[in-house]
Amino acid sequence: MTRDGRNTARPGWMWWLPARPEPASDGLPPQGDGLSEADRRRISECRATAAGRPVVTVSGTLRAVSTQPVGGAPALRAELDDGSASLDVVWLGRDRLSGVVPGRCLTASGRMANLDGHPVLFNPRYELRPPGTEECG
Repeated sequence: MTRDGRNTARPGWMWWLPARPEPASDGLPPQGDGLSEADRRRISECRATAAGRPVVTVSGTLRAVSTQPVGGAPALRAELDDGSASLDVVWLGRDRLSGVVPGRCLTASGRMANLDGHPVLFNPRYELRPPGTEECG
């Protein structure tokens, strides 16, 4: 670092976060009961491909919940299962979320990613459902 405070170790290197999109333009379905059955998909139908990463809404039961650091930062990982398949739901920067526990029904919406051949939703919108509901999968 120089006397005037400039970082010379990595010239031109700057960390930044992209601006958060407006809620109407983020491509996700409305939250709450605004989700129709046509918006929901079975997990077995969800695949991120080289052609794109689709926005999906899935419902199921949380089978396992654990914390796994990613790059030194906390991350909460949950396995969501709807009976046809399972996927990982990962919240980066979180080590717990109230109500996100094994056995709980959850509906999640987000952009599908593929990590080591397994479907993943990172930081999705989510809604906790009472156990035994139809949306549980």
